[in-house]
Amino acid sequence: MTIQELLHEARKIWGTKRMSLEEIVIANGVAVGDIHRYVRDKSEGKIVDEAELQKELGNIIFSAIRWCDDLGYKPEECIALAKQAQTDYQGRH
Repeated sequence: MTIQELLHEARKIWGTKRMSLEEIVIANGVAVGDIHRYVRDKSEGKIVDEAELQKELGNIIFSAIRWCDDLGYKPEECIALAKQAQTDYQGRH
């Protein structure tokens, strides 16, 4: 799937509603919080569902594509900037 195909799928699910930056930060916090809970439970020896971690990681990826668009950014440009930042960071270490 391409980024644009994923964005198209996201728009089929969510429609034209755009989230504000504040709403995006809260929604992202929920997904990250779910990952924290997974890690805590695993570290405490509780039985965890690996599919739950996969779902939350997928939620972050899939939602971030839509969130870029919500804020008026092209997801591909955001990804390119992140890729360059990570490349630069690794070059310094």
